[in-house]
Amino acid sequence: MRDRDDGRGGAGGTGRDVDRERLATAVAEARAGLAEGGIPIGAALYGADGSLLGRGHNRRVQDGDPSMHAETAAFRAAGRQRSYRGTTMVTTLSPCWYCSGLVRQFGISRVVIGEAATFHGGHDWLARHGVEVVLLDDAECTALMRAFVQDHPDVWNEDIGDE
Repeated sequence: MRDRDDGRGGAGGTGRDVDRERLATAVAEARAGLAEGGIPIGAALYGADGSLLGRGHNRRVQDGDPSMHAETAAFRAAGRQRSYRGTTMVTTLSPCWYCSGLVRQFGISRVVIGEAATFHGGHDWLARHGVEVVLLDDAECTALMRAFVQDHPDVWNEDIGDE
């Protein structure tokens, strides 16, 4: 795992600029979720060829569905794929164990994370199991989550399974 993006790129020759462009899609999704009264976490799944397969945001609050995390929403929006080899999941926040399991189960090759300071999910585990992990330490992602956690600690604790 690369703790910070060093611009060398990764699967499919993607580099810092492409990762940040892709993160902008996830951030737009996070902002949409927040505007709907939900948790500001967004994600996007990109194909091995760089095409956007699906995007989504956390909809646990809006839908009353505890399984509707941002990565799950993006995965569902992508529809059925023959293979997920070479794909990249971009997410504004380190993926929880549930979403890390999704990445592992379907063989998503690469995960780009906006921030992991607010929540350190399963990305170390993913890296140990061969998934390329890029942590961008994005200030906008961190600010979005910190403000949400401060303003809605009860909803946030529910989301991460903290009582």
